[in-house]
Amino acid sequence: MRVFDMAAVHAALPWPFLIEALREAHLGPVPSSEVVVQSDPAGGEAQFVTLPGWAPGGPIVVKMVGVFAKNAALQPPQPAVQGLVVLFDGTTGAPLLAADGAAMTARKTAADSALGSLLLAREDVEDLLIVGAGALAPHFAEAHLAARPSLRRVTVWNRTAARAEAVVAQLRAKGRDATVGKDLDGAIARADVVSCVTMSDKALVRGELLRPGTHLDLVGAYLPTLREADDTALSRGTIFVDTRINMKGGGDLAQAVTSGAITWEAVKADLFELVQGKTQGRTSANQITVFKNNGGAHLDLFTASALSRTLG
Repeated sequence: MRVFDMAAVHAALPWPFLIEALREAHLGPVPSSEVVVQSDPAGGEAQFVTLPGWAPGGPIVVKMVGVFAKNAALQPPQPAVQGLVVLFDGTTGAPLLAADGAAMTARKTAADSALGSLLLAREDVEDLLIVGAGALAPHFAEAHLAARPSLRRVTVWNRTAARAEAVVAQLRAKGRDATVGKDLDGAIARADVVSCVTMSDKALVRGELLRPGTHLDLVGAYLPTLREADDTALSRGTIFVDTRINMKGGGDLAQAVTSGAITWEAVKADLFELVQGKTQGRTSANQITVFKNNGGAHLDLFTASALSRTLG
């Protein structure tokens, strides 16, 4: 069994390779998956999540991760999500590989949104806005840039400017044209692609500011109490999700449904339907597209399977 540490995961899964691997994986059936969430027995906010996934006739994955939102405030900071991903042979049950959970989460989550950008964003997009400056922010910037090479400029906004400056410094070190956004509303109004990677419990994106043709990528609101975009953003946009299985658990869509701004029927398609050509994605240059990144064990399975292909 091969073990991949954080550096090895990132090195083995370059964005173009992983995005294409995810696209190809969505041509097949939806894997069977489960989610087991355990809350801190001491009453804290932390959770431990176990996600098994099994592809028909294929491999098995088990992701075991802790979700510790306060890790970003540690010195030095640690990823909010970290643990292990283990891939097993679907015929014999033998373990094939184990990989760093934080790196696998960063890679598969960003590639998931990048695939959404590839399928839904305009081909001539130039300005990318990353809302949030946590551990995932630089990965999302690089993944979107790989999916849409027309993107030329990256703006990073965060409530704490110093953290946005740190992400911008990482991007500039790789030769990217990156700047810190001081005014969120102004940055939203200028952006062609807006990618929100936060733990916000209040809407940050005001839908009235979105330009026609904008692609909005919502990632962070994985709980019903969290939210990144307001009702106007959801009602103005054509909504897509990575999978319908998990779509009712996140706050962006659930709160908009509760308020009556949208119904669940407003979700036009998921990635399986888009990749397989069952539903059309963007239909015009002025259409606002909204992609809700829900995650799921099937993506861990697809990413671990892509990693196994690098073993030769």
